[in-house]
Amino acid sequence: MTSPAANAWEENLIADLRANDGRPSGGPLAGEALLVLYTTGARTGEPRRAILSVTRDGDDYVVAGTAGGRPTNPAWFANLLAHPMVRFEADGMRFEGTATVAEGADRDRLWDAHVAVLPRFAAYPEKTGRLIPMVRLRPAA
Repeated sequence: MTSPAANAWEENLIADLRANDGRPSGGPLAGEALLVLYTTGARTGEPRRAILSVTRDGDDYVVAGTAGGRPTNPAWFANLLAHPMVRFEADGMRFEGTATVAEGADRDRLWDAHVAVLPRFAAYPEKTGRLIPMVRLRPAA
């Protein structure tokens, strides 16, 4: 369960993202493109959300399942595997779409592009000891 303080922090960050086309106006991530991902809980069926760094690949939005460097995939990853229809907010817009896990050479290319934009992500594979999943979020037509 999320603490009231964490929930308030997320609500403030989301309000800031909405006011600034998906880029926080202050703090350590100021100016970085962030995305709010809304999933359905894999076990609970309850609505969940995650705020993630995002890059683009054509019309797709791309997120990495780093879990902040933890050795296991993030909960949102399990949620979208169980329920790939998602909602998300990015670039000041709201979308419904489909989440797909990139594999093989496509996954590697997306990872390299993600790290090129967000160099701090380069340390995650060694830190986590796992292959970081790369996920495409494709807005519905």
